[in-house]
Amino acid sequence: MKILHLDTNHPLLLSQLKQANFQNDVDYTSNKEEVESKIHMYDGIIIRSRFTIDKAFLDKAKNLKFIGRVGAGLENIDIEYALTLGVKLFNAPEGNRNAVGEHTLGMILSLFNKLNNGDQSVRNGQWLREAHRGIELDGKTVGIIGYGNMGRAFAKKLRGFAVEVICYDIKEDVENSDAMQVELDELFEKTDVLSLHTPETPETIGMINNTFINKFKKPFWLINTARGKSVVTADLVEAINNGKILGAGLDVLEYEKSSFENLFASKKEIPDAFASLLKMDNIILSPHVAGWTVESKEKLAQTIVDKIKAEFC
Repeated sequence: MKILHLDTNHPLLLSQLKQANFQNDVDYTSNKEEVESKIHMYDGIIIRSRFTIDKAFLDKAKNLKFIGRVGAGLENIDIEYALTLGVKLFNAPEGNRNAVGEHTLGMILSLFNKLNNGDQSVRNGQWLREAHRGIELDGKTVGIIGYGNMGRAFAKKLRGFAVEVICYDIKEDVENSDAMQVELDELFEKTDVLSLHTPETPETIGMINNTFINKFKKPFWLINTARGKSVVTADLVEAINNGKILGAGLDVLEYEKSSFENLFASKKEIPDAFASLLKMDNIILSPHVAGWTVESKEKLAQTIVDKIKAEFC
């Protein structure tokens, strides 16, 4: 079987698939049209987020048997159409869930203890102890939306804290010893910290908007390590300004490109809402790296290799 690798990944992907008698070809530079012209020659594709695998692409992939996405989500693939063609889809949420859980917890603790601000003030020669007095996570209620691999991994990280952990998910009976499943009304009533762990779907795009935010009974902290388009940035800014949201940790942004590689070509392109976020000291930002650790790079690749071999070897 011939596999076309469209993104760079951990080298074990190439080496282990070669050992399993797969033929590996790499193409990290051709544009989508150039790849489409030769995709009929391949049985499999390995991709991260370089471009969208849509219906037109799949129609040209006459011999395609599987797509391996080295990551958690499959939103850059036309899942429904691929499945109608009998194409197997492999992703790897198991590979970076621990990294996401740790990053999420780190964002909360950094926000609560004003670590970024404190670091900057000391570097500027200031010693403002009272200005950087923090708050504690113990005694808070953490609400998780989306209780799959990522949500569960984050809940597991909270075991050492005296917190109540509740979760909401569209699937029934997802709770475990780390979180109690609740309806949205209870989530709105209890939550002090809201953490998003949902995929990008029509239902989750724009989910965190003014209407949703105003249903919470008390001010809360927002953490998003899932998908940027779930949060309407302008509404987030408004909620921070009016005190409905106390602060936010954002690893993902509404404005991300599908490749996740850049945001804006120039300062002129920066939306007003994002410019406002950049001025706020109760916001922590990171460049979509919650699942992007040294260890997760290897685990993501290994997960994809294992799934391919289990199906075709």
